[in-house]
Amino acid sequence: MLAMDIELARFNMVEQQIRNWEVLDRRILDLVALAPREDYVPAKYRNLAFADMNLPIGNGQVMMQPKIEARLLQELEIEPDDNILEIGTGSGYLTSLFASLGKHVYSVEFFPDFAHTALEKLAHHHHMNVTLNVGDAAAGWDQHGPYDVIALTGSVPVLPEAFKNSLAPGGRLFAIVGTSPAMEALLIRRLDDDSFNEQSLFETDLPALTNAKTPARFVF
Repeated sequence: MLAMDIELARFNMVEQQIRNWEVLDRRILDLVALAPREDYVPAKYRNLAFADMNLPIGNGQVMMQPKIEARLLQELEIEPDDNILEIGTGSGYLTSLFASLGKHVYSVEFFPDFAHTALEKLAHHHHMNVTLNVGDAAAGWDQHGPYDVIALTGSVPVLPEAFKNSLAPGGRLFAIVGTSPAMEALLIRRLDDDSFNEQSLFETDLPALTNAKTPARFVF
């Protein structure tokens, strides 16, 4: 894709997809308008880097639609002093956006090949405020907590309580919960030690995190 075509595709992504999904925060619009999404997608999908679709990245995982990435960034209201936990590094693109908005990103990736590639790309784009761990965080990850922001980049049939408990007071959690084809994007805010506010944002469909807990089935 030629440089001019890339910039036109990026502009159209922002104006035709992201704005139409109630993303009006100027910080987020400016960030995604400048971020090099095309550098993080698999090479064979580079021409689809700005398309309104989930992009396969291997291991049964995908990059989310640009509009969902931008919407979750807006809803999480990330501040410059925020410590962020990302479950599922994937391509590293969303990690880079978190790093641009917050103080530090702790990202956990199950697949070592994803982690290796993402680390190279993040370093190439000078994102030095990222700690990347390889591990299974589908049930929670409290090594560097509590966190101001937590984002799960794959779905979970049931949201483990550990994620809510890893939030600092005032912290925000984004998760896509449910089973295909109908899943619900949730924003959960910790009000104090014992209480939370939960808001339903939209419905979508996304592959599950590896080893995500499934609900117990009732047997007669």
